[in-house]
Amino acid sequence: MCCREALHCSFDVSAENLQRTAQLSLSGRAIRQLAENQGRAVLSAQRTGVLRPGFTASECTDATIITGADGVMVPLVTDQQKRNRRQTEATKRKKQGRKSTARPGRPRRGSDGDYKEFKLVSFYDPDKSHCHVVGTAGDHEALGRLMRREPSRLGLNEAKIKYAVTDGAAWIANQYRQNLPMLDEHILDYYHLREHVIATSHVLYDEGTAKARNWCEEMTGVVWEQGSLVMLHRLGPYLRRHRSGPKHEALTSLRDYVGKRVDMTNYPAFRALGYDCGSGPTESCCGTLTGRLKGPGMRWDTDNAEAMMTLAGIYHSGLWRTYWQSERTAA
Repeated sequence: MCCREALHCSFDVSAENLQRTAQLSLSGRAIRQLAENQGRAVLSAQRTGVLRPGFTASECTDATIITGADGVMVPLVTDQQKRNRRQTEATKRKKQGRKSTARPGRPRRGSDGDYKEFKLVSFYDPDKSHCHVVGTAGDHEALGRLMRREPSRLGLNEAKIKYAVTDGAAWIANQYRQNLPMLDEHILDYYHLREHVIATSHVLYDEGTAKARNWCEEMTGVVWEQGSLVMLHRLGPYLRRHRSGPKHEALTSLRDYVGKRVDMTNYPAFRALGYDCGSGPTESCCGTLTGRLKGPGMRWDTDNAEAMMTLAGIYHSGLWRTYWQSERTAA
């Protein structure tokens, strides 16, 4: 209950709720330590294979698994902020005549920046009845290791259809090529492409104008119904008309963006196969797993943030009851 409360509100509010509903007297600090330590225990259980996904490919709708990956920024405590806090606390202790309660040894260092990109990979079926998501505070290679580990536990090779839908970031595409080369397709999320078209229309005809809206609808309609190669052909006359300046730069940027992702934007073929062309479930996972970390004024140590994200991950993946049952059995 402490961990569940800590996922949905601040640690101090969690303490108040538990006192009011369960007559359990714990400080916010105690609940924070308990939740973060339990998050690290979940991480260990996942790494060792004690805690596995709650479903396999054979249980998915039409034996189909869709995967997506993304990055999300998390606010961290910087090293300078930690030094400032320690100095403020030392000044207070001196005025109050208190002794330091800090543990002996070198103080823990903070982050070298205000934010760090955490990464996650999700696996789900077409009707979204099954979902499994894991995240990491590590780099692209750390995410790649999760991409290799989790599909083997899901039985990805047994899926009849398996493909990725992402925002088209180069680092994501590279990790999928290296770690999940057996995927049938890698699809660019249609709405990310649409955002690029909208941005170009604003440069060409000014934001909010009818011409901008009409041009956007024309281009997105072409790519949706006929594919990106036709859209690239339609951009040709505009590029010849605008040979320099901001409009030329915007058109060139759109052309290059789409040109590098032609294989990922064959939407007519994907739709004919019944594939999902939107990365909404992965975007939702980003918000679900890091919503608790990004509240007003919140700052985290990297490992504590990863622990809380891991707790949110098993909650979102339907593994909450499974994990706690295994804990009770082990105890």
